[in-house]
Amino acid sequence: MPSMIDVKCKGGCGKLVARENKTGLCAACYRAARAAAVPSAQVTSDLERQRTQGELTSLRRRYDEALKTIERQDKELRTVGDLGDGLQTFLIEPSTRSGTSEATAVMCASDWHVEENVGAEVSGLNHFNLEIARNRATRFFQKGLRLVNLLAQDIKIPQIVMPLLGDFITNDIHDTDMNEVQPIAALIEAQNMIISGIEFLLAESNYNLIIPCHSGNHARTTQKTRFASEHGHSLEHLMYLHLATYFRDDPRVKFLIPEGMHSYVQIYDQTIRFHHGHAIKYGGGVGGIYIPVNKAIAQWNKGRHADLDVFGHFHQMRDGGNFICNGSLIGYNAFALSIKADFELPKQALFLIDKKRGRTCTWPILVG
Repeated sequence: MPSMIDVKCKGGCGKLVARENKTGLCAACYRAARAAAVPSAQVTSDLERQRTQGELTSLRRRYDEALKTIERQDKELRTVGDLGDGLQTFLIEPSTRSGTSEATAVMCASDWHVEENVGAEVSGLNHFNLEIARNRATRFFQKGLRLVNLLAQDIKIPQIVMPLLGDFITNDIHDTDMNEVQPIAALIEAQNMIISGIEFLLAESNYNLIIPCHSGNHARTTQKTRFASEHGHSLEHLMYLHLATYFRDDPRVKFLIPEGMHSYVQIYDQTIRFHHGHAIKYGGGVGGIYIPVNKAIAQWNKGRHADLDVFGHFHQMRDGGNFICNGSLIGYNAFALSIKADFELPKQALFLIDKKRGRTCTWPILVG
């Protein structure tokens, strides 16, 4: 008689099993179920074969990719080899001086304003006094000669043209209280700096010196500029005469001291017009000095043509192609601020006139 707590086997065999049997299976059905849960040898073999096949497929794919990479690299190597077969080179030999080339260096000096004090009025952008003027003048001659000597390594340079283009002193024409010494003392300081520089160039080189001299608008003895008789009212004109007298016995130094606004120097086939630049009226326009300078040059060329104009006055170094505007030794000051000139470090201009090619290069002589 079955117990009230027995139930039928879940395996479907009809046998009774105790209700508390967690599997719900009789012993025979439980063994059969366990046997079915273990994969047969065939199933295991099929799984192993499938895994092996996947690995072989992956290896074959990587092998094919490696073959393609080898083939591509082999083509690239063949291409490089083909290019190498067609290379053609030529020998570049060091250039040596032929002895027939020649050039003249032009080393411009202007707008030194040796006695003027500069500082607070330009918000500290520049500082200048008599001691700084001496130091900057010294650097002008030292660095200028160094540049010329560098150029002379490749071309024969027998002479330096060193135009003195005016405004070596500020003077007291504007009743300024910014000057460190009075005009005559300032003029003597400027004269001593120039003499010292010329003697330095003569002692440290074999160059001949040609020195065109022009008065600026600051060294005048009159309140207003007098263009017709400017030289007769210029302290700088007197200084130039003193300089010429000082070096009168030196055959390597030649001074050109015109009484008019312009001087003309023929350097090979180039006509150079020198002047201070104060006859050019610049109103601080958007185009800078270029438009008024070119208008003035066009008018002057109607009387006598010049290939190049060289001047100072504007305290900004500019190469306009047909003109060179020299920078200043004093640097940015109240005048530069008032005419709305670009801020510029103190510098002077140096350029080269080649015998065959004309003007070939322009450099700043940085003195600050």
